Amino acid sequence: MTQGKPVRPLMNLDEVVFDDVEDNGLYTSRRGSIGSRIGARQLGYNLTELPPGKSQCPFHSHCAEEEMFLVIEGEGELRFGSERHPIRRHDVIACPAGGPEVAHQIFNTGSVPLRYLSLSTVAALDVCEYPDSGKVGVFGGPGLRKMFRAEGTVDYYDREKT
Repeated sequence: MTQGKPVRPLMNLDEVVFDDVEDNGLYTSRRGSIGSRIGARQLGYNLTELPPGKSQCPFHSHCAEEEMFLVIEGEGELRFGSERHPIRRHDVIACPAGGPEVAHQIFNTGSVPLRYLSLSTVAALDVCEYPDSGKVGVFGGPGLRKMFRAEGTVDYYDREKT
């Protein structure tokens, strides 16, 4: 429901508005929200477009959320754990929650834009690990978005009165 009106439960990919545009060197992409526009509550959906030679995000794994990608156009490479796999139109990719063994990243290795549909579970709290850079991200609710360097760990009782 949006302001008392039911949300239309479908949309055509031609209607997607790219509302998340990033231009940060290797990490250059356009993403368009779908899930919230069609009333999804427990799944996140978006359409991602990568220019040739680019990736949407750093190599990472999720502790809580599971992701699936469906390649619509183009070709690229999936980095998954310690392996690399070529990907192309109509490939379906599963990225379950876990540690570095399921860390993942998609690159456009082709000469035309790579477009894929992303689908994920929506967790109230998720922790992501970034094996290449040794970072940890904590994400939850509106406004909880914290990134830490993994080497910055402290003892459980650090700064506590014991």
